[in-house]
Amino acid sequence: MAKAIAALLAGAAAIALLTPPASAQQATDQQQTDPSEKTEDTKPAPAGVTLLDKILVISRTGETAIESLASASHVDQEQLDRRMATTPNEMLLGVPGVTVQADARRVSSSINIRGLQDFGRVAVIVDGARQNFQRSDHGTQSTFYVDPELIKSVDVIRGPVANTYGSGAIGGVVFFDTKDAEDFLKPGETWGASVTGRYESNGKGWTTSTSGAYKFNDNWDVLGNIVYRDYDDYKNGSGDTVAGTGFDVLSGLLKTTIRPSENSQLKLGWVGSSDGWTETSGSVPANDVDLKSNTFTARYNITDDAKSWLDLHINASYNKTNLDLTTLVPQNRFDPVTGLPVVLPAGSTSTFDVGTTGIDMWNTSRFETAGIAHELTYGGDWVGDDVETGGTSGGDSFYTPSGKRNVSGAYVQDRLSWDWLEVITGLRYDNYSLKDSDNETSGDRLSPRITVGVTPFESASLAGLQFYGTYAEGYRSPSLTETLISGNHPAGVTFPFLPNPNLRPETGKTTEFGVNYKLNDIIEAGDAFRLKAAYFHNDVDDYIEGVTLSAFDPTSGCPFGPGIPICFQYQNFAQAKINGFELESVYDAAWGYAGLSASIINGHTISYEGERADLATIPSSQVTGQLGFRFLEDKLTVGGEVQYNGKPKGNPVAKDYTLVNAFASYQATDNLKVDFRADNLFDVKYTNPLNGGTTAVIYEPGITLKLAATMRFGG
Repeated sequence: MAKAIAALLAGAAAIALLTPPASAQQATDQQQTDPSEKTEDTKPAPAGVTLLDKILVISRTGETAIESLASASHVDQEQLDRRMATTPNEMLLGVPGVTVQADARRVSSSINIRGLQDFGRVAVIVDGARQNFQRSDHGTQSTFYVDPELIKSVDVIRGPVANTYGSGAIGGVVFFDTKDAEDFLKPGETWGASVTGRYESNGKGWTTSTSGAYKFNDNWDVLGNIVYRDYDDYKNGSGDTVAGTGFDVLSGLLKTTIRPSENSQLKLGWVGSSDGWTETSGSVPANDVDLKSNTFTARYNITDDAKSWLDLHINASYNKTNLDLTTLVPQNRFDPVTGLPVVLPAGSTSTFDVGTTGIDMWNTSRFETAGIAHELTYGGDWVGDDVETGGTSGGDSFYTPSGKRNVSGAYVQDRLSWDWLEVITGLRYDNYSLKDSDNETSGDRLSPRITVGVTPFESASLAGLQFYGTYAEGYRSPSLTETLISGNHPAGVTFPFLPNPNLRPETGKTTEFGVNYKLNDIIEAGDAFRLKAAYFHNDVDDYIEGVTLSAFDPTSGCPFGPGIPICFQYQNFAQAKINGFELESVYDAAWGYAGLSASIINGHTISYEGERADLATIPSSQVTGQLGFRFLEDKLTVGGEVQYNGKPKGNPVAKDYTLVNAFASYQATDNLKVDFRADNLFDVKYTNPLNGGTTAVIYEPGITLKLAATMRFGG
């Protein structure tokens, strides 16, 4: 039946994609403005504006993705609506260099950028708040969850050029910006409300979302949103049910914007979720999981009238995540202190409480000297993690030790522009300390950045062509788990974990060469072509990875004890070497759009003895094509996506695979919108290569049909 449905939908999609548009007009992409200024998403974009022309919320100097001399991408509200995302994984489809790992616990995700992930290598930020929750296990290590229904845009900056956004982000930064009242209300409205209902065939789940916004006056508005999702276990491409993949989650958002003056703005927000799911062992339910997350943010911006010397931002945030794990059946375990067998009774608990406090301040001053324009950005940030874990002896909390970590930094960056030349120079200072009841360690470092961009041509066809080269460094301190984990493995078989308080921080050193190109009015008036491409090479000195030590080797420091004669310890490697190529391009016209993105990544580690090994966190190389058509004065959009995934070198479970998706969106009336999407149209059975390190291969969902309707009211 599923195959017949897939074939039918594939034929319908092909007819829709190959039929010439009956009626088309200029695309109504909304151009996002500087977050410090008022914006109306309901305004149509001017001619020649594409996704890469949208201003990056994460940008501290107000540039768009196509203007950025870095590998930057922007995902806007239109794209998010089109993807009908259930999990964070689906929000980032086709973004080059970015892969999301989610095992059977698909409500929690870990983001991989250019082969780097976990333990803060990628900074995941929601409305300015770092998401540093960690629960170490055989799968993902550093996870987060934010409901896609609450998000209006996602910005990505790849590589350590993102070091002005916080310490440790040697892989890059992903910034999720939640919805505001002004994104929801139409011009002239003082209130608005909407209700969305969505059904998904695979997992047979429902999503319901209710939003409401109110504008008290021109200087004060508020938005609230509540989302509930309830899903059963999904089936993979072979039609087999994947145990433990069902979940139910309740999420909410409350956000208010206050404008004390014409040049200042204060945003106060709360984002929260309450999740539940069942973990399995050998397809048998083993643990009941309850997770609650609350993020509180305050973001203030003030400028002078000309936004010249003063463009000050002050962000403060607190994120608290509590995860309680309860065993459903008795489990044979080992005492983590003695290594002796114990029985973990049904009803035993493991608790993970992680609190993250952050402060981030910066100012940008704009001025000229001798005909050279300067954008001088300077600031500092501090993030503190407070981790408390516990529960029944022999439980899973053993893998994540308690402790405190403080990371702080300060930086200065100058962006100089003169005619065809642009130069960015920057310097960041990082400092960290971490401790538990028995150990304490600290360190600091200066990390430089220099970027040179040239726009050498003046002819109409080449005036939008820009070349750039970058050298940037980043600094990541060891995490609490990497440094302090100690005791005997409590499950399956027992062996010791050795702490390593002498771990050295990682230093990422990236060289990147890129090109930006933009051209308007190519085939018809108002169309636009944008392209970003880059080659990068990243050397991560003192790369940290878990290694297995033999008790038979007297130099390993691994003692004989109960269980098998090995130990596990996080150790430094001389280097991790990662290189690759990324491409992002889009053509947009009145009739529709076409996009192509690609990412090719290779990487390996080198020990201090010169031994080379494939890096386990290298994702699939990907090529993603997108095509969409607009009909009926842009009320109807139909299209599809094709993504090829190439097997990473040395991965034992990975295979090449190709996914095909189709979508349609119809604005039936001003108050009614209907969306349809078919993911994995041909029911391919595949697994994310990043899950190759887990104890069992997790196969991703097979064909999934989604149908949604949204009713909106306002006045």
